[in-house]
Amino acid sequence: MTTSKRSFRIAPSILSADFARLGEEVRAVEAAGADLIHFDVMDNHYVPNLTVGPMVCEAVRPHVKIPIDVHLMVRPVDRIVGDFARAGANIITFHPEASEHVDRTLALIREAGCKAGLVFNPATPLTWLDHVMDKLDMVLLMSVNPGFGGQKFIPATLPKLRAVRARIDAWQAAGGQEIRLEVDGGVKVDNIAEVAAAGADTFVAGSAVFSAPDADGGYRGVMGRLRAALGA
Repeated sequence: MTTSKRSFRIAPSILSADFARLGEEVRAVEAAGADLIHFDVMDNHYVPNLTVGPMVCEAVRPHVKIPIDVHLMVRPVDRIVGDFARAGANIITFHPEASEHVDRTLALIREAGCKAGLVFNPATPLTWLDHVMDKLDMVLLMSVNPGFGGQKFIPATLPKLRAVRARIDAWQAAGGQEIRLEVDGGVKVDNIAEVAAAGADTFVAGSAVFSAPDADGGYRGVMGRLRAALGA
């Protein structure tokens, strides 16, 4: 599938937002044109950082109309799925190696009324996809090692994106459901077009958005530049 036939979505990550005024921050990026709010959940076990839980998701939910895209970097996974669904999550993705039963976890997410997806770290093999394509709404490729914002994009993600895009296109051509391909880590104005050309249609941008200076148009300015790069 060529990039011109794909609809692109930009998902600012609250990991880089000002948590002292989180409601104002998510309202501002939605007004600037965000398609999703990306919500990074870290437990200081699966990854070496501790961020936010369902209560923060519940607090954010009334502030935006766009979907909340919850990325679980936790182990175990199943216990917390229902909490995030009730808190207002629309999409829940998790790392397959953090689940005892990947098929069961995907089913739990969908039964809770959310879209479900798998997340692949830079060195995680794609073989986890072999038997669960029918239960996926999203595949998320990490283009940095998970745990911290502000990292540089890992170039080896590009061939991995192309490999997943080929799988998704073949699956959908055979009559399978739509599966989105998301990338998270180091996505900026100067590389987003290359990432899209490799196959991504959904782009998590944390520091690239929330660190945008007012002198350059703030959130609206950087979102416009990201869109322009995708259009080019």
